[in-house]
Amino acid sequence: MTSHPTDPFQELVRIMHRLRAPGGCPWDAEQTHESLKPYLLEEAYEVIEAIEDGDDRDVCEELGDLLLQVVFHAELAEERKAFTIDDVVGAISEKLVRRHPHVFGDVSVGSSAEVAANWSRIKAAEKAARGAPDGPESVLAGVPSGLPALIRAHRIGEKASGVGFDWPSAAGAREKIGEELAEVDEAASSGDSAALADEIGDLLFAVASYARRSGFNAENLLRNSVARFSRRFRHMEDEFAAAERDMHDASPADLDASWERAKRSRQ
Repeated sequence: MTSHPTDPFQELVRIMHRLRAPGGCPWDAEQTHESLKPYLLEEAYEVIEAIEDGDDRDVCEELGDLLLQVVFHAELAEERKAFTIDDVVGAISEKLVRRHPHVFGDVSVGSSAEVAANWSRIKAAEKAARGAPDGPESVLAGVPSGLPALIRAHRIGEKASGVGFDWPSAAGAREKIGEELAEVDEAASSGDSAALADEIGDLLFAVASYARRSGFNAENLLRNSVARFSRRFRHMEDEFAAAERDMHDASPADLDASWERAKRSRQ
């Protein structure tokens, strides 16, 4: 069994400090907030992959790698005397208490929707208290532009819904898909490629909205679909290889038949 220090989190902070100190690791010493950005994103996605694989050991390991990125950035900030890891932990702890008055205060809520609405109002009040030099901040603020588009569509939709700008049910979002698909067809018929690109984008956003109103996250749904497609396609490749046939020489009918067999195999 692995032995842990009394406070494993502080031990991690100490190790990170040692790595950055003179005589430590040359690679770690060269890193900056900017150079670490790809690793932060990569580690987050590796956590997601481990969760999807259902492997608790991998989830534990990947969460540790992601936590290291947080500690690394905090160490860089402390060197600049900007903030410390204690500031990071303290700030999120205070925020959680402040934004959950139904748990730590005397506010009553009847549903998760009310919790989300309260969260949005509290967040807006916090920002107003800090001051907004160019006027009130948008309700849609805080959703990074660098997010994958489907995740961003989901979060933007949630934020708009927080002020009541949303379909009352998934049925309304489904009707919107039909409207957008008709506009895609119209743009395609017109031969206007710019309009077609816009309408396809609107259609994708409508599909993401329908997924959200149906209780799903479009990013997760598409990830699952792509993984399922990949498994089935691999099954096709194995089938052609076993028959010593080259897929490149197969007819469309042969490929379709192989695909149907892959689907029936429940890949």
